[in-house]
Amino acid sequence: MLKKINTLLILIAAFVLTGCGIYSFTGASIPAEAKTVSVQHFPNNANLVNPLLSDQITNTLRDYFMNQTTLEGVADNGDLAIEGEIVDYKTAPTAITGEQVAALNRLTITVNVRFYNRFDESKNFEQKFSQYEDYPSTTDLNTVQNELVETICNKLCEDIFNKAVVNW
Repeated sequence: MLKKINTLLILIAAFVLTGCGIYSFTGASIPAEAKTVSVQHFPNNANLVNPLLSDQITNTLRDYFMNQTTLEGVADNGDLAIEGEIVDYKTAPTAITGEQVAALNRLTITVNVRFYNRFDESKNFEQKFSQYEDYPSTTDLNTVQNELVETICNKLCEDIFNKAVVNW
């Protein structure tokens, strides 16, 4: 009987804490009064342009916030608002062999992000985020690009989410 009461108390405490917006099991700390989030389209201002990257970054970031929080997505002026642009998309050799030949190449994507918290302006920031993935130099980028970009986008969105709402 005591075990059932303890379990019930734990469930009630978890419901109260997550329902009030104080804490979520993802580690997000969102003001209780925040109900919406807006993520603006990320234009691609990089010298080398992947035509699908703008939509992929934008949609992945929107999905990340929708899946990790109870915030409602809105087009503009969210209680939490994110905007930015892709500033770099490049591939470069990273591991050189003894014969001065690249063994690995690295695809790097950098985005500049501006975050606004309507209820706590001290949380506002503008920051560049960069992530990369390596691939064998014997592999043509076109054959692995989609997989690399998806992995990099996920890493970037996790970094942005953590900076915006995880206060550890």
